[in-house]
Amino acid sequence: MTTPDLLDRGREAFTRRAWTEAYVSLADADRTHPLEPGDLERLATAAYLTGHDAESADAWTRAYQVRSSARDCPGAARCAFWLAFGLLQQGERARAGAWLAQAQRVLGEEPDCVERGFLLLPAGLERFMAGDIDGAYEAFTSAAGLGRRFGDPDLVALACHGRGRARIRQGDIAGGVAFLDEAMVAVEAGGVSPLAAGEVYCSVIEGCLEVFDVRRAQEWTAALTRWCEAQPGLVPYRGQCLVRRAEILQLRGVWGDAADEARRACERFLAGPEQPATGAAFYQCAELHRLRGEFAEAEEAYRRASRYGRTPQPGLALLRLVQGQIDVAAAAIGRAVADAKSTAARSRLLPAQTEIMLAAGDAATAQRAADELASIADALDATLLRAAASQAGGAVRLAQGDAAGALPVLRQSWSQWQDVEVPYEAARVRVLIAQACGALGDRDAAAMELDAARWVFEQLGAATDLVRIEALGRPSPPPRPSRLSARELQVLRLLAAGKSNRAIASDLLISERTVERHVSNIFDKLDVSSRTAAAAFAFEHHLI
Repeated sequence: MTTPDLLDRGREAFTRRAWTEAYVSLADADRTHPLEPGDLERLATAAYLTGHDAESADAWTRAYQVRSSARDCPGAARCAFWLAFGLLQQGERARAGAWLAQAQRVLGEEPDCVERGFLLLPAGLERFMAGDIDGAYEAFTSAAGLGRRFGDPDLVALACHGRGRARIRQGDIAGGVAFLDEAMVAVEAGGVSPLAAGEVYCSVIEGCLEVFDVRRAQEWTAALTRWCEAQPGLVPYRGQCLVRRAEILQLRGVWGDAADEARRACERFLAGPEQPATGAAFYQCAELHRLRGEFAEAEEAYRRASRYGRTPQPGLALLRLVQGQIDVAAAAIGRAVADAKSTAARSRLLPAQTEIMLAAGDAATAQRAADELASIADALDATLLRAAASQAGGAVRLAQGDAAGALPVLRQSWSQWQDVEVPYEAARVRVLIAQACGALGDRDAAAMELDAARWVFEQLGAATDLVRIEALGRPSPPPRPSRLSARELQVLRLLAAGKSNRAIASDLLISERTVERHVSNIFDKLDVSSRTAAAAFAFEHHLI
């Protein structure tokens, strides 16, 4: 195929947003004859959107050089901006800063132009990250004004979402969310480039999660998915966005997909320069391992999250709780809450503190944590936080022996979790409702609530919660663990930790057939018929 044919094919694919085809055709054309600036910019864009970051940076650099040589200062500055944009996404802050400074120098005495608005965006972001929220809002507002004056939809959308994130940090939740919605409307109306649209999608979702607006975050995540599916070859999410998507999928109960996204985020971060979000990716992996009863994997992922600067709480404390190390869990969550200063950070820790302190028998501390969570929920007017606060308050009442008072609060919590479509937490509340019904003598209702919770946990693969239900539903005390041999106790502990027969055999340096015999003996001696029931016995007798 001749160079003109390749160019025509690449341009046509670019227009259709068939990014892989556009990238391959334009790259082939570039190898036969140097591209003009417009085609270099198309190549740079297609390369970025298909995950070829180095090739994208090279194309933007050459486009900058050509435009600079031609004394097209605004065009050169715009190339430098998008080059810096890609470098920032990869965590290369120093190189990005150098190119942004170069863009400023290139503009020099250039009259007022839209490119000056683009260069206000990283300035606003820098102020935002430094805690100068008022300064950030001012920079984003000026950028939005230039975008509207020059009719540039990319600049308008990027600046608008920046204003929203800043407004939220200023405490104006409603105003901030309105700006985020405005940015998304601009994206969905068309005219915004895929480079800008992808950034806006991911940042808006992150902003919604920051204020616990799960429903809005879920809606925009679904919109992002549709947007990506409509563009063949698109590498849909960068690392930070993968982490946020994993959080949303976990909340929605799609744990398999959530684990895939978290794992992809880890791989993307590890493939490039170290970024702060690497720890968040490993933490998300750890949470999913913990929920599915994969304790060894969870512990390793929490450790890696800590290495990359992400405090492994409250997840690690909750892992210690389910492992029976209640004092360790209480100390860890207490320190984490004491260190947390922001409202968002504390609201993520307080539900775990309530649960752990109730297990430790410290009802006073649990009550204080539940009360603070309720105050935050009222201030932010977030349904998710209201659900968590009702759950915590109901659990405290139940622990204090007020089952009658706990029941309506817990039912309200269940309804709120249902409203924001978070099935796991809704099922956990049903376990508490079952305990309250049992305490009030309504055994039929208790059994039905446990059955409903069990069904959800089975769908999710929530192994530790299934173990807990098994223990709660046991009609009479099980046999004493003294009937088990020392080796059988070892096998039981590993089995309860979620390990397969093959993994147990490897740990104990015995054959898999021997493990099978030990498991069979354990079932017989404990009068149980499943690994879940055996694990419940181990947890109930603090053998883990």
